[in-house]
Amino acid sequence: MGNNKEAKKELSMLEKQLQNPKIYNNKEKLKEISKKYNELKKILDKVEQIKEIDCKISDAQKMLNQESAPEMIEMIKQEIEKLENKKRQAKKELQKETNNSAIGEKNAVIIEIRAGTGGDEACLFAADLFRMYYKFAEKMKWKTKIISSHPTNINGFKEIIFEIKGENVYQLLSNESGIHRVQRIPDTEKSGRIHTSAASVVVLPKAKKVDIKIENKELRIDHFRSSGHGGQNVQKNETAIRITHLPTNIVVSCQDERSQKQNKEKALTILRSRLLLQKKQQENKNLKQKRQSHIGTGDRSEKIRTYNFPQDRVTDHRIHKSWHGLEQILNGNIGPIIKNMQKK
Repeated sequence: MGNNKEAKKELSMLEKQLQNPKIYNNKEKLKEISKKYNELKKILDKVEQIKEIDCKISDAQKMLNQESAPEMIEMIKQEIEKLENKKRQAKKELQKETNNSAIGEKNAVIIEIRAGTGGDEACLFAADLFRMYYKFAEKMKWKTKIISSHPTNINGFKEIIFEIKGENVYQLLSNESGIHRVQRIPDTEKSGRIHTSAASVVVLPKAKKVDIKIENKELRIDHFRSSGHGGQNVQKNETAIRITHLPTNIVVSCQDERSQKQNKEKALTILRSRLLLQKKQQENKNLKQKRQSHIGTGDRSEKIRTYNFPQDRVTDHRIHKSWHGLEQILNGNIGPIIKNMQKK
């Protein structure tokens, strides 16, 4: 769906597929196409509704410019205000329909956390963020599974990739993507100087195989030996996998499992989700209907949140709002922050 015209064209194509009697022989395909058709039709109906409201507002503005009677002017102004409110509500509903029609698993996400600037302190902060999401998932009765990790010998992570499954998990966590910054005094800092470190968070909708199809010819697969803490080699066999998606040059590595096959499956899962995110961002850019892409405006360098230990405060810079009780927040009490982001 690059634009409204293309969306209508796609709707027409889906309608033709549903009219084909052969589709009823494949229940899975029928279910998939019916779902796409209904979701797309709801979006287009809402777009048409907004257009109609715009026309009414335009007509009312013309009447207002031509009217001289005070009573009529006041009446027209009230009508315009009602139409503007109706338009705002329709736009909210459109955003909701657009989000609901997102491809990928709505009840499964892949989260990638990477240590940024700040050395060891950034790695420790990456571990803090992982614990925060893990604890929040526990509170929500969601299931968490680590896909890949690069731990350090000080209980931090250079990188950790994990999956969370649960009801509406993508809707609730999609706004967590971006740069998270921490300000605190490290245990090793004798002078008491505050250090600033950062970690990046990327939340991906877990891609289904039907969402992203990858041809074998598009992949370069390299095998290497997996390593443990501090880079020590822990296996003689080359069980670790590195997959390069040649068309996009996206590279994914996985070494946590004992077999090549398991590592390959995990790496492909991550790759599909990254490609899906790329596809979704392009759609969002073209449609200009989604409230915000997964990482701010699509720029991964955008700072979204600061965790200030000396002031016991977390600030979300996108909504200019702060919360106290930093330890509780890092222990998974991020519900109020997420709730406020949902209102945005």
